[in-house]
Amino acid sequence: MKLKEIKQRTLRFFGYLFLTQTVNLLCKSLRINFKNKEVIEKLESENKNYVVAFWHETMLLSWYLHGRNSTAALTSKSKDGDLLARQLKHWGYEVVRGSSSKGGDVALGIMIDYAKNRYSIAVTPDGPRGPIHKFKAGAVITAKKSGVPLVLLGVAFKRKKLLKSWDRFQVPVFFTKANAIYSDPIYIDRNLSYEETSEVISDCENKLIELQTEAGRFS
Repeated sequence: MKLKEIKQRTLRFFGYLFLTQTVNLLCKSLRINFKNKEVIEKLESENKNYVVAFWHETMLLSWYLHGRNSTAALTSKSKDGDLLARQLKHWGYEVVRGSSSKGGDVALGIMIDYAKNRYSIAVTPDGPRGPIHKFKAGAVITAKKSGVPLVLLGVAFKRKKLLKSWDRFQVPVFFTKANAIYSDPIYIDRNLSYEETSEVISDCENKLIELQTEAGRFS
């Protein structure tokens, strides 16, 4: 291996290590107010897995909140996906690579298998490329075919920076207040028709938008 390549790999390693620790410190510093968290606590106390869905713009804290063993996450095959996959593995996730545009059908099948094998699933239904707040089918299909409940999560920060990305990605300021609001569990009949399933997807989109709006209200 050439010296230049060794230096590049070393720099990438320390860059990743620094980023990981910074993200951990940032998330730990947030003053989080939860609403309806007992929904998740009840499912977990009964050893029941679930699908949790949150908008791409809020994924920093949302991923952090659900990082534990026996949770799987879907990330894209892009370079940004590589970085996210490393962070998620650090938080204890099983990571599946794919998206709606590349490797999506295979990745969705794997996620359904994980859910059937008692893994919880964390997804961003408008990721990885948008449109923003467009609820794609993956979360609903995973819940429908595996028989586990779907829980929606709205997250907002009182002080934050918005990146110039398609999702207006939110980066919270250290020690700021954050709201995290969960929906009640949504159970989806696996015998629903295509039209009925599409209606559920539309309802989930509207509900998650409502949760996001509610989370954005700070006293």
